[in-house]
Amino acid sequence: MKVDILKSVLVTNDAIAEANRKSFDRHKALVVNLMSSPGAGKTSLIESTVDRLSRKYKIAVIEGDIAGNIDAQRIAKRGVPAIQINTGGACHLDAAMVRTSLPHLPKGRIDLVIIENVGNLVCPAEFNVGEDFKMMLLSLPEGDDKVRKYPLMFNQSKVLIVNKMDLQALTDFSFASLARDLKAINPKIKAFRVSCKTGQGINHWIEYLEHEIARKKKNLR
Repeated sequence: MKVDILKSVLVTNDAIAEANRKSFDRHKALVVNLMSSPGAGKTSLIESTVDRLSRKYKIAVIEGDIAGNIDAQRIAKRGVPAIQINTGGACHLDAAMVRTSLPHLPKGRIDLVIIENVGNLVCPAEFNVGEDFKMMLLSLPEGDDKVRKYPLMFNQSKVLIVNKMDLQALTDFSFASLARDLKAINPKIKAFRVSCKTGQGINHWIEYLEHEIARKKKNLR
């Protein structure tokens, strides 16, 4: 019975996600669903991305949190629209929640929408929200064993950002172990090593993201 109920929930969610996707496509926007545990650096990555791209591209951010609007306030200070969604206790965003944010998007062309999902390494991976791709952010202090512990997150992600590289000397994080686990779970995942604090590696991520923005626009011609 529990399996049947979950299947029904996901089928309904996917239908709404498809409607969301069509709405985003009308804006010609690339949509990224950013997932991680709390404190890994999602908002810091968005800030770094906005700082480098907002003069060239029209960007909007959808912020998912259980309560409050702290992260949305941080993003808004960068001069881009930041739309807050509070789940009221739910541990993830679903397509219906994201649907409520669409009327608040800027009118006309949008090049990039970043959806910052609720900090959680389980539920967000199960729910499509209308994104072009999911991406996972992992910070060095969390350890290199997270692929084995939370495989669905990494299996469903097209991109992995390993953040807080400035702390590498203070951890025993093994990139060799991470690479082995990723090869077993998702060998096609694109990985970047960055430090949002120092800027290390951010340019490689930005180059990749610009390529994806261009590809999305080409596909919508």
